[in-house]
Amino acid sequence: MTFTFDRNAMISEIAIAQEVISTKSALSILSNILFIAQNNTLTVKATDIKVNFETKIPVDIQEEGSTTIFCDKFIGILSSMPEGEVEFKLDQKDNQTIAVIRHTTKKIKFQLKCMSQDKFPEFPEAEKVPFFEVPSKELKSMIAQTSFAVSEDETRYFMNGVFFEKKDDNLNLVATDGRRLAFASKAVLGGVQDFPAAIVHPKVLNVVAKHASDEGNISVAIVDKMIFFKFSNYELSSTLIDGQFPNYSRVIPEKQLYSFQVQKSELVDALKRTSLMVDKKAGRIYMKVTPGVLTVTSQESDLGDANEEMPCEYAGEETTIAMNYLYIEEPLKEIKSERITFEFSEAMRAVTIRPEPAEDYFHIVMPMQMA
Repeated sequence: MTFTFDRNAMISEIAIAQEVISTKSALSILSNILFIAQNNTLTVKATDIKVNFETKIPVDIQEEGSTTIFCDKFIGILSSMPEGEVEFKLDQKDNQTIAVIRHTTKKIKFQLKCMSQDKFPEFPEAEKVPFFEVPSKELKSMIAQTSFAVSEDETRYFMNGVFFEKKDDNLNLVATDGRRLAFASKAVLGGVQDFPAAIVHPKVLNVVAKHASDEGNISVAIVDKMIFFKFSNYELSSTLIDGQFPNYSRVIPEKQLYSFQVQKSELVDALKRTSLMVDKKAGRIYMKVTPGVLTVTSQESDLGDANEEMPCEYAGEETTIAMNYLYIEEPLKEIKSERITFEFSEAMRAVTIRPEPAEDYFHIVMPMQMA
């Protein structure tokens, strides 16, 4: 097996494979990437068992073949080399398969031990799977609005992913950890046949969101407890999370009595300053809203506290709500509007955070006990 390739092009592809791989231990086949060199195309595969990644790279093949190689070390070798063409060649040394990696114009050579591809996991085939198209920019936006809100509590595994469902012509994405909920819905499924609702690992969604172009479509399929994505020269698949996703519609308030609006940039800066004095374990801040003024205050601690006022649009009674500052800060990073609306009914009931004017996504946060 011998082929040559452009160093920069290879690094950009292998970097995605490295995101998928879960272990940096050289002893595990799951820390390796699979190379298949055939017909002047190098197929690269990587997996952590839950998420599978495949890409095809044009290379100049002198001898076809296949092997697996330790991903972390391989990308480290390439990163250390100057730009230009690199040769990858398999050799035998002491009954061990070795990859000889040379720069074609510099006197640089590395030898890296390989592992047989026999134990590399098989990927599910996507050739006869019924794909549907979703505009790439829309899906990326929906992932950004929801994936950060999944639960990290593995005992509640059914909330460890983003819920995908088709409602009429709308694709809905929902994530919750039991204390907050993120919802996004876009009418992008016109003419698409119904598919089963699914709970999707955020890891595969974040790879899609990071590497798909804003232009064109992403092909998606949900079938046999798997989800498949195709875009550019990439194919990703992932097992779905088994279990019953909570009935999220019960959490969404039908009507809220009060609302106030603030400038997003002012609130982001106030949270950044106020959080300097917040007990990070509790994360509690207080938001006191009075006509025309929002006051953000950290919970008093042994170190002290912080307090900041900003103008807001509000005409109701004085109300103070205790919130985890991260549950405000994280949605604000994804909301693109210049103004933000907070909707509520009373201090201990759900608060809705949404862009102003309203769009096709929102965030719901449960307040904390006043302390």
